[in-house]
Amino acid sequence: MSRMKKIGLAILIVLTGIQFIKPARNENGQASPSDISTTISIPSNVQLILQTACYDCHSNHTNYPWYANIQPMGWLLGNHIKDGKAELNFNEFGSYSERRQQSKLKSIASQVKDDEMPLASYSLLHKNARLTKEQKALIIDWAQNAKDNLEQIKP
Repeated sequence: MSRMKKIGLAILIVLTGIQFIKPARNENGQASPSDISTTISIPSNVQLILQTACYDCHSNHTNYPWYANIQPMGWLLGNHIKDGKAELNFNEFGSYSERRQQSKLKSIASQVKDDEMPLASYSLLHKNARLTKEQKALIIDWAQNAKDNLEQIKP
């Protein structure tokens, strides 16, 4: 057997073998008492946009695409989700300090305005996550108003 065939066979064996090493799924279907919707008023149209464009990486429940079952894509997705939840988790928002909530709302508005979120790599594969100018304006206005309302409540 030629050297190239051996290398190809080794690669095939490794690619087949890694299919059995799957990351844990982010699929907690239970409602959280610290969900952002229990802390802050969210209009239904904004909630729908957040669920469609943000919740896969920023909540405790991800709707996985078909390619998440193919490694190493599943591992990459798992890391993106872990990083996204560490930065902002809408299901845990109510457990954040008031200062952190204000910071996160400011960050949401800023990152949507600057086209930093949703990530381009995510939007490329998820057409529903591509935000129109109107959707961006709705999210930005909501986040800024919610942050201002939190500041007014502060004693």
